[in-house]
Amino acid sequence: MSKFKKLYRDFFGLTEQTETSTGSVKMAKTTPAAEIKKMTDQGINVKLEGELEEAQLVNNITDYKGGIEYVLRDPAMAQQVANEIQEWTERKGFTIIKKTISPSGKLGYFYFRLGQDPALESQKLQGYLAQKPELKHFRFNVKQSTKTPQGKI
Repeated sequence: MSKFKKLYRDFFGLTEQTETSTGSVKMAKTTPAAEIKKMTDQGINVKLEGELEEAQLVNNITDYKGGIEYVLRDPAMAQQVANEIQEWTERKGFTIIKKTISPSGKLGYFYFRLGQDPALESQKLQGYLAQKPELKHFRFNVKQSTKTPQGKI
């Protein structure tokens, strides 16, 4: 059976006629359960639609206050990833106030000046960072700097 015919049959759930030894025609239909069993027998891990895990966006638009922390999969790529993020954000009109990379190279932090529409900014940043394969995960967080108390003037 051609690949196209099989794909078409599977997509639309069509049946095929098969001829038996007595000359009668028998309808044969592959069921999804039979296909799943066949795949699991071959060692392929199959999840049913209800079992699929959806991507969880842990960063809400309202969480964005200008700061982004991220964790890298490979610390050796720390400087390269930071430069890529910096170039992209500057091209999109973001102003970087602070940029740090941990001594181990595993963690990075950017602090941006908030613009007119923080919700739109957070969506842009989240979309860009979510598609970077080098990042393990990231979150919106503003690191508080330790402020020394000022004396009276």
